[in-house]
Amino acid sequence: MKKLKNIGDRGLQAAFILFLAFLWEFISIKLRVPNYILPAPSRILMALFSKREILWVHTKTTFFEAMLGFLIAIILAVLLGQLMNCFKKLKVVLYPILLISQTVPLIAIAPLILIWFGFGVMPKIIIVIIICFFPILISFLDGMEQVDEDMVHLMQTMKASKVQIFFKLKIPASLPAFFAGLKISATYSIMGAVIGEWLGAKNGLGIFMTRAISSFKTDELFADIFIVVVLSFFMFKLVKIFEIILMPYNKKSRNGGK
Repeated sequence: MKKLKNIGDRGLQAAFILFLAFLWEFISIKLRVPNYILPAPSRILMALFSKREILWVHTKTTFFEAMLGFLIAIILAVLLGQLMNCFKKLKVVLYPILLISQTVPLIAIAPLILIWFGFGVMPKIIIVIIICFFPILISFLDGMEQVDEDMVHLMQTMKASKVQIFFKLKIPASLPAFFAGLKISATYSIMGAVIGEWLGAKNGLGIFMTRAISSFKTDELFADIFIVVVLSFFMFKLVKIFEIILMPYNKKSRNGGK
């Protein structure tokens, strides 16, 4: 019954999206909206097809930057989170600094990163790390702090080492919160790569987007945005798959959070 309900829900979602697309197409044709203002979905699909080769090149670049930055952010967040969990004084010192860092607009920092590291792939990866790092770290820390202290004491009385307590108790207990942060950061990763490419790049969806804007090719701009949305959705689903694999016991992860 649950599977049938999920299939029905997905069918309803798909039907609603198709309805919006047909409504958009109808309004664009009926009101004769200029292509440079709001292209019809059919024009966007045509742009996707006609520019498929160059869009594929740009997509590969953006996806590589986002994926590598996301993975590095995960590693750094887990390492620092574990240190902050073990050494409370370190958390007292670093936590306010991390919070303050999130109040600084990324668009103000990004030009500095480009000046320091040039216009290659590295600054885009760094921007992705900056965007993804904080949500992962905070969710991981929250998950670690939600571990039942009585369970920790029980394992200590059973002479479990700190490493055993970490891997057999703290990590499994923190996974739900940790994956919540991963899902947020996964979608941010694509956005971070695109922001970095806006400011200067040879390849990537961000630079393709700026070129489309400057030449008033709005249909190509929407085609680019569509790919960004698909990539973000793919990153989210990828994290979801790993969540199901690592937490098969979690009913929410199997049922889409329901």
